[in-house]
Amino acid sequence: MRRIAWPGLMQLGLVQLRLAPEVFWGLTPAELMLMAGYGLERAALTRAGLADLAARFPDRPSRSRADAE
Repeated sequence: MRRIAWPGLMQLGLVQLRLAPEVFWGLTPAELMLMAGYGLERAALTRAGLADLAARFPDRPSRSRADAE
């Protein structure tokens, strides 16, 4: 388990981003990093990527009430 670097996160949120303490403490570390611009370099989902996801995780038709009875 990795430790959270609170001094660095507090410096980022309270000093650099100038968040109010109640706003800072209401965020998750992931939300704070996103606000700071980290994680934005991920490319948008392409048509091929969507097709790959659909193949790996196909939708299952929901059971109708007639099927359940």
